[in-house]
Amino acid sequence: MKHLSIIICAVVAVLLVGGAASAQQFIPPGGSRFNPPPPPPLPAPKIEAPVVPKMDAPLSYDYRPAPRPSFSDRIARCLDEGAAAGLRPGRRAAYSRSCANQ
Repeated sequence: MKHLSIIICAVVAVLLVGGAASAQQFIPPGGSRFNPPPPPPLPAPKIEAPVVPKMDAPLSYDYRPAPRPSFSDRIARCLDEGAAAGLRPGRRAAYSRSCANQ
C-alpha cells in the first residue's frame, strides 16, 4: 500500500508541475520569448468620395495679379531682347539695366 501511495503522489506532482510549466513556456510559432509583442494594427484609412463639380455652377476666377518675376529673370529676358534687337554688348548692358528696373 505504501508503494502505491508514493506512485500516486508522484503522478499527481508530475501532472501539476507539467501543466504549470507548459502554460509558462507558450511561444508562438516562429517567435522568440525575447521578442517584444507586435505593434497594434493601423487604423483603417478614411475613404471619401471626391467633390464633383456642378455643371451649371458659375466659374470662379482668380483676379490677383501674377507674381512678378525675379530680378535675375528680368535681366535675362532683357538681355535676350537686346541681343535679338542687334545691340552690341555695351549698349545691351545699358538696355538690360533700364529694362529690368521698369
